[in-house]
Amino acid sequence: MDRIKLNFVNKSTNPDPEFGKTGNSGFDLRAWITGVEPSITIKPLERVLIHTGLYFDIPEGMEIQVRARSGMALKRGIGVLNAPATIDSNYTGEICVIAVNLSNEDIVIENGERIVQGVLCPVYGGWVTDLLKVVEITKNTERGSTGFGHSGVN
Repeated sequence: MDRIKLNFVNKSTNPDPEFGKTGNSGFDLRAWITGVEPSITIKPLERVLIHTGLYFDIPEGMEIQVRARSGMALKRGIGVLNAPATIDSNYTGEICVIAVNLSNEDIVIENGERIVQGVLCPVYGGWVTDLLKVVEITKNTERGSTGFGHSGVN
């Protein structure tokens, strides 16, 4: 398989993004806190915009999905509010994260802390997809239109 080149600019003072281990699908994104204080505090159920200082040249036909890091979610209750956040290939601005504190305690995020992960994914956007309005969906499947909880609780 040919390797995909994902060009980026890092305007922060933090290390460049990298895959933690071979086989990881996500690369870590770090908080870039530029205020007077080297950290920010997120109160319970509060949402904040966290800068990364990173800019990506995302190849056409791909997106970067921003997802929570499992350790941050489990141990500290930090999530991505619009998870997974989509960074489109035509966006060239700074990657920022809408973080939410889902714990019952204040959470302190330090400058340079690995807060989320980015995953490069293929997508089928408007350049290859035609949206066609029809009167009804006629596809016949075993599942049909059954939705939430359709497979049971066990």
